[in-house]
Amino acid sequence: MSSDVQTRPELDEAGRALLFSEARTANSFASTPVTDEELAQIWDLAKWAPTAANTQPLRIVFARTDEGRARLLPHMSEGNKAKTESAPAVAILAVDTQFHDHIPALLPFRPELRDVFAGDATMRERTGDFNGALQAGYFILAVRSLGLAAGPMAGFDAAGIDAEFFPDGRFRSILVVNIGHPGENPWFDRLPRLDPADTLSWV
Repeated sequence: MSSDVQTRPELDEAGRALLFSEARTANSFASTPVTDEELAQIWDLAKWAPTAANTQPLRIVFARTDEGRARLLPHMSEGNKAKTESAPAVAILAVDTQFHDHIPALLPFRPELRDVFAGDATMRERTGDFNGALQAGYFILAVRSLGLAAGPMAGFDAAGIDAEFFPDGRFRSILVVNIGHPGENPWFDRLPRLDPADTLSWV
């Protein structure tokens, strides 16, 4: 008897630990370089995140030179400057506020959606913010999957970063992610997670 059920392979316990249960936010980094090839690999994985109508609003700037970090550091909050300074690579994650311009290429069977988004600024902003955040989550998982540590941070002057790196106003920063190998004492103590009774319901 044939079956329409398609089975999918599962990550083993080590893979789940790498991405989820044992993954930590790094607060210091070793001096081991992160190569441009590794950074490209991160995006090759993160680009597969699901987004509404395949809009893919996330854009990334990799600051991996001393000059790039020097431009970024003044805009980081005081508590994050040392972390960012120690990281061999830093990703600035931003949303393209004109992401809809790419819809005819990304959603060729419904190119008219470009005009729908162009005419509705509120829908465009909400779609960009939500789907950019979704892609950012996949980006962090991609970093971890390659054996690197990620240090995502929202503590920065967004207006300052946008003026420095995106002066034409089209991109809007949403997250900064330090990337590298863990350094000395990289982890804070593991903080608790909410109990399922506080987060789940069944209907």
